Amino acid sequence: MADTLKTLKCPACGKELEKVFIPSEGINLDICTQGCGGIYFDNREFKHFDEKNEDISVIVEKLEGKTFEKVNTSLNRFCPNCGNKMVKNHSSVHATIEIDECYNCGAKFLDNDELVKIRQEYDTEEERSEDAFQYLYQQVGLELAEQDQRYAKINTRKTFVRELFNKLTGL
Repeated sequence: MADTLKTLKCPACGKELEKVFIPSEGINLDICTQGCGGIYFDNREFKHFDEKNEDISVIVEKLEGKTFEKVNTSLNRFCPNCGNKMVKNHSSVHATIEIDECYNCGAKFLDNDELVKIRQEYDTEEERSEDAFQYLYQQVGLELAEQDQRYAKINTRKTFVRELFNKLTGL
């Protein structure tokens, strides 16, 4: 989905989100600068800001020195773009940061300061992915040593996903 140009309301506090142009990416982010300090990412925008090496200076500048409303993070939130109920998920296997995601249009909403916390979890996307794969191995009962032995010769993770699916479905 392309960057939405319509004015959106914050899913956390209901205030109007401000369009903030990010020149390095050529996109507009929707930031709640007059309410709770949350950030709304259209589909595929989040991947440009979730790693430590990616520039968030424009976002930090826009939020710097402001006091934001406290919001109830346990309430249901609805996507300001498509209106569907957003789903609460964790940003990683550590389950310490909860984010809101829209399964219909792919948007994500982060409460104030969550972007900074997510960027501190891992240095790279590869580290995040590896941690997730290790977690999956542990959850389905495969020992890491066995996994290393079985998959050392395989160049793709597609085979792992196929075997994981077969194990989970009993095929």
